[in-house]
Formats: sequence, structure tokens, C-alpha cells
Amino acid sequence: MDKNKFRFGILISIVAVSGFSQGMLLPLIAIILEKDGVSSSLNGLNATALYIGILLISPFMEAPLRKHGYKPVIIFGGGLVILSLALFPLWKSFWFWFALRLLIGIGDHALHFGTQTWITTASPEHRRGRNISLYGLFFGVGFAAGPLMAPLVNIHETLPFFVSSVLCLICWGFLFLLKNDFPEQSIEIHSMKETAKRFRSAWKYGWIAFLPPLGYGFLESSLNGSFPVYGLRIGLDVVNVSLLLTSFAVGGIISQLPLGILSDRYGRRKILTSILLIGGLSFGAASFLETSVLALTVCLFIAGMSVGSTFSLGISFMTDLLPKNLLPTGNLLCGIAFSIGSLAGPYFGGLFIEFFTGISFFFIISVLLLLLFAAFLSFREQKEASDEPVYDFSKN
Repeated sequence: MDKNKFRFGILISIVAVSGFSQGMLLPLIAIILEKDGVSSSLNGLNATALYIGILLISPFMEAPLRKHGYKPVIIFGGGLVILSLALFPLWKSFWFWFALRLLIGIGDHALHFGTQTWITTASPEHRRGRNISLYGLFFGVGFAAGPLMAPLVNIHETLPFFVSSVLCLICWGFLFLLKNDFPEQSIEIHSMKETAKRFRSAWKYGWIAFLPPLGYGFLESSLNGSFPVYGLRIGLDVVNVSLLLTSFAVGGIISQLPLGILSDRYGRRKILTSILLIGGLSFGAASFLETSVLALTVCLFIAGMSVGSTFSLGISFMTDLLPKNLLPTGNLLCGIAFSIGSLAGPYFGGLFIEFFTGISFFFIISVLLLLLFAAFLSFREQKEASDEPVYDFSKN
């Protein structure tokens, strides 16, 4: 087998298992804490630990990646996730679980930062959307399977944690078969002034591409961290909640690769603008159809088909906008944007459930997606600066 295909296969397999553990963990712990009588706002606060971990480690990720290469960073991240998952059954405590989720956030971010940057750097421009979509597809497959583990809590509360940690351990071992590689090294990483300039440059020309990861972070974490609480309160059982979450994830899986290929052909911006509108309308429709599980399933499936690819398309769009030596910085900012949205999702979702009892939970997601649609619709080309790279948005 071609070594590049072999490496790509291992990387996206690791991402799939990471998606599985995340997809399982968010609804599983939300359900356990809800059954134990924990308030929805505190339940949401516990879910934010994953994303606090991402934010805490973000400033320290780029230098080790450039110095040691992709492989050590990914191995570190995967190992930390496995250890944390294995420790969950040790002690059932709100704050102990908060700390473990924080460590999982650190490990997941190291794993995803390494894999995303490796894939985006190695992908030729004409296959970039396809390759990043496959990355998103495999993450989505794992994430879709994750919530199906939640009903195992009825057999034994520790069983889902055990299954997830074992699967992660198996895939983690394959990383040691890869040959290490390094990103573009033409950037000075020791000067704080150069670091600040690099972040300003990446933000100036890539800010629009960071909005989809931010929105997807809010959507994913609130849907998986807060919706199970909301679903139980409006009379849905655990099985129906799991199936609804899975329908959204399956929709994203089905459309991930086609949307990536379409974005290679017609431009990332056009595709992102279209899917944000469809997603916002789908969640808006869901807010009026909560009495029917079938109608909700259809709405979430359509929403998943549209906005389930926003994270991967955002990364592809960022890669279009930035020069190759700024890709680690751009991937880092995508991760930060995702974690900010993910931090806001469960907490504000929990507050929304607690204080706006007469309004559907899906309404807040619909409004966010329509705001992002408006941002993409009104976006205009940046003025050229002589000393910084500029992307010609008119091509999209």
C-alpha cells in the first residue's frame, strides 16, 4: 500500500475513535447527572470541562508540533484520552469527572491538532476538500455511534467507559507504525513578537473561516450536552434521545464527502453559505414539531446533512485562505474557535432550558446558524496588504 494512503488511513481511524468517545461521553454523563438530580446549568457546566481543556492547552501546542513533529503530539493526545476514560469508573464525583473531562479536552485537542495539520499540509489543493471531508466523515461515524452506547448505562454504569477506552487503546497502537513528519519550518517560533504577528495575520485573512468551527462547536456540545436533559424533560426516553442524536450525526456522515467534493468544485464560501441557511431553517422547523419523534428525526437528519460538515469545510476554507507556513496557526485558531463555541453551548443551553421553559431548545441553535449565514452572505473581500498574503474571494 502507498505510504501516504496508509498514513491517511491510520489518522482518520484515530479520529473516528476520538469521535466515538466524544459522542458517547457528552450524552452519557448528561443522562447520569440528570438522573442524580444535578441541575441543568451545572450539568452544562460539567460538559464545558472538555473545552476548557482545549483552551488551556491551545497556546502551548504549536511550538511542540513544530519542534517534535506530528506523531509525538498525536501519541501524547491519544494516550491522555485513554487514561482519562479508564479512570471514570474509579470515583463518581461531579468535580472528579470535571477534571477527567478537562484532561480529555487536552488530549483530544493534541490529537486533532496534530492530525488536522498533518492532513491539511499533505493534501494537494484539488483534493483538499475531499481529504478534509473524509477526516470529518470518519469523526462523524464515530460520533454517530457514540450516543448509542448511552443505553449501556442501564446494564452497568461503567460499561460504556470500558468499551470506549479499549477501542481507543487498540487504535492508538497503530500510531507507532507511522514515520514522523514536520510542518513547514520557515517561521520563527521563539519570538513573542513574531508569534503575535503570525496570529494577527492568520486572523485578519482567515477570520470568516473560523466562524463555522465556532458555530459547530456550539451546536455539537449543546445538542449532545444539553438536549438530552431537555429531551427527558419534554417526555422523551433515553433510547429516543440517543436515536435523535444519531439521526443528526448520520445526516452529517451521508453528506460529508459529497459536500467536500462540491466545495472543491464550486468554492467553500458558496457551499458554507448554503448549508448554514438550510441548517438554520431545519432547526427552526424542529422547534415547532417536538410532539412527534418521527418529525424531529427527519428535521435533525436534514440539519445534520447540511451543517454536519461545517467544521471540516471551515478547516478547508481556512487552508485556502492562509499560506502553507501559517497552517499550524490556522488549525490552532480553528480549534480555539471550536472550543469557544463548545464552551458556550452546554452552559447557555442549560441556562436556556432552565429559564426559558416556554421556548424550544432548538430555537437558540436556529438563531445562531442564521446569524452565521448572514455573516457569510455579507462578507466582502479584504483589501490587499503588501506584506501579507491575500486570498482572492472573488474566485469563490
